[in-house]
Amino acid sequence: MGGTAPALQVTDLTAGYGPVRALRRVSLTVPAGEVVTVLGANGAGKSTLLRAVSRTLRFHGGAVVSGTVSRDGRPLDGLPPDRVVAAGVSQAPEGRQVFARMSVEDNLRAGALGSRGGRAARTASLRRVHELFPVLAERARQPAGLLSGGEQQMLAVGRALMAAPGLLLLDEPSLGLAPLMAARIADAVREINAQGTAVLLVEQNAALALRLASRAYVLEVGEVTLSGPAAELAASDEVRRRYLGVVDEDAAADAARARTAHPVLSRWEDTR
Repeated sequence: MGGTAPALQVTDLTAGYGPVRALRRVSLTVPAGEVVTVLGANGAGKSTLLRAVSRTLRFHGGAVVSGTVSRDGRPLDGLPPDRVVAAGVSQAPEGRQVFARMSVEDNLRAGALGSRGGRAARTASLRRVHELFPVLAERARQPAGLLSGGEQQMLAVGRALMAAPGLLLLDEPSLGLAPLMAARIADAVREINAQGTAVLLVEQNAALALRLASRAYVLEVGEVTLSGPAAELAASDEVRRRYLGVVDEDAAADAARARTAHPVLSRWEDTR
C-alpha cells in the first residue's frame, strides 16, 4: 500500500503572509517517481507552495492557514523543517542561496544535516552528487561564492540531494542561466528522476518545464486554474499563448498585413 501512495499530496492548501492569501485551496499530486511542474507568473504563489511543503514558510513571514500536505501517505503538517527532510523531502531554493564563504564540500555536507542515514549513506549521496556534477568534486575546496551561476545552481541541487530525498523540490533552477547551462541542469533533473526521485518543479521556462514533466499545474493568483498531463497543457492554446510565447496565427497574420498596409516610419525627417 505504501508503495502506491503519492510522493506528495497537497489538499486544499491555503497559506499567506499576514492578511494576504498567497494560496487559496490549492490541491495537487506528485505521483511516486514522476516529475510534476507548477507554472505561473511572478506572484502566482509558486514559491509559497514549495515553502509550505518544506515547512520553511514561517522563515519568510508566512503561515499555512488550512489544508493538508502528506508524503507517502504520512502527514507533514506541523513538522519542523528538519523532520520534513528526515521524511524524505529536500528543497533547492530560488536564487541558489549557497553559503558563499564555505567550501563546496562543506556546502554539500550541510545538505545532509537532518537526513536519516549514517556515514555510509552520506558517502553514497556524495558519490551520487559527484557523478551528476563532476565539477563539484573538482572544486570541493573552493569557496562556493567563487563558482559561476550555473555551478552554484548545481551545488544547490547537489546539496538538496545529500539527504537522499524521495521528493526533490526545485524552485526556478534555470533562472538567470545561459541556455547551455539551463540544458545541463535539465539533463540532471532527468537523471535524478530516472534514479527514482520524484520532483516537484517550479520553473519560469515553461517550455523546458513541460518537456521535463509528466503532469503540470497552472497557478494564477494563488489558485490552480489548469492541470493535466504536461503534453496536453503544452498543446493548449491558452498555455501556448500565455506561457510559451505562441500567438494566434490568424492574429499574427492580421498584424503583418496591417504593417504592410500602414508602414511605420523608421525615423522622423526634418522637412523644414
